[in-house]
Amino acid sequence: MQLVQTVLALALTLGILVTLHEYGHFWVARRCGVKVLRFSVGFGKPMFSWYDRHGTEFAIAAIPLGGYVKMLDAREGPVPEELRHQEFTSKPPSQRIAIAAAGPVANFLFAIAAYWLLSVVGFTTVAPIVGDVEPDSVAERMGLVEGMEIHEVDGRRVTSWRDINMRLLERAGEHGNVVLTVSDSGSRGELSASLDGWRLRDDNPNPLGEFGIQPWRPSIPAVVDEISGGGAAESAGLKSGDRVVAVDGEPVADWFELVDIIRSSPGASLAVTIERQGERLDLRVTPASKTTDSGEEIGFVGAGVAQVSWPDEVLRDVRFGPIAAVPNAISETWADTRLTLVAIKKMVTGLLSPTNLSGPITIARVAEASVSSGFEDFVRFLAYLSVSLGVLNLLPIPILDGGHIVYYTIEAIRRKPLSEQVQALGLRIGMALILTLMVFALYNDLMRL
Repeated sequence: MQLVQTVLALALTLGILVTLHEYGHFWVARRCGVKVLRFSVGFGKPMFSWYDRHGTEFAIAAIPLGGYVKMLDAREGPVPEELRHQEFTSKPPSQRIAIAAAGPVANFLFAIAAYWLLSVVGFTTVAPIVGDVEPDSVAERMGLVEGMEIHEVDGRRVTSWRDINMRLLERAGEHGNVVLTVSDSGSRGELSASLDGWRLRDDNPNPLGEFGIQPWRPSIPAVVDEISGGGAAESAGLKSGDRVVAVDGEPVADWFELVDIIRSSPGASLAVTIERQGERLDLRVTPASKTTDSGEEIGFVGAGVAQVSWPDEVLRDVRFGPIAAVPNAISETWADTRLTLVAIKKMVTGLLSPTNLSGPITIARVAEASVSSGFEDFVRFLAYLSVSLGVLNLLPIPILDGGHIVYYTIEAIRRKPLSEQVQALGLRIGMALILTLMVFALYNDLMRL
């Protein structure tokens, strides 16, 4: 059932984004007088198809990993004389550039619309209040202490830990000062510290943790809620509602301390003291073992924590009027665009591991999680993925929209197109590069499994 949900989430996510992207190409091509032969969502043999009054075939194909708009093109076969004026290459370079750019532009416009909708509807977020500060970290050097709320990073407003993570990711590997605007006990001020080339250390970057900040979180008692069937917790006799008070005779302060003990004890037999309906019982629990993406062996027992509500004073309602939401939506879209470009740059320069490159499996898993999390998370995920799709398609790589734009721009400057040999060579190089990236991303996905 989980696999079916994941596949459906991937199909829904990519279906929405691909349709928007290809519709951008389609809409501008029609406005430029180019005949569109097929509009396909997905690759391979069409499962469903229909025609409009212009003779365009609309198809939904079996492989939901992309799509395309097929236009009348003399490079792909003879064109009847009466249709020559509707042929793609007969159009001036400016119109062909507009058609190529329309797909990524549609992705950016969708992101703006999505962030506008979220801004108008409003959402609740947890204020970025500092918890523990790691010793000898950038956070400690700048003077951050528990209880401070972060409002800005380098002069840019932040309302959540997600925002702060994005800002810190942009600064990884750089020099100079990072400046945080914080408040503490009602007073507001700025703190700064030199980055000195601070960089992310591993293949699963956690900018916040490596900067030295642990977010504040309410005390969560070690009360078990969900028990996985066939897991170590069920085998040991743990039940929903049990409160763990000690492990091997040592008191357990909260759920996070219990998780740390279990993670560090794969295969070890633990004497667990629980409280159940006013009675204390002693159980033996042996955590099973699993290996993380980074190769670390950790323990797990198959038990979930009982939900705890956040205090009202740390929750922030974020809402804008319809007009004020427009610049906010544009700002959010630009922040995602900037983050994507910075991440690409850092991968190329070695400041961010290429193992962070994700393929369809990771996208499917994140999509399924965001769908399950609710409307806001899913729309936010769609917006970010749409921006990423737009940015990647604008890269000047032959076969991508950005590569076509480069070709047509050169043609406009030279007053004649590049030779077929040069274009064919570029196509082969672009195809090889994209296939290499796809294989590498799929390999990373499989390693994460």
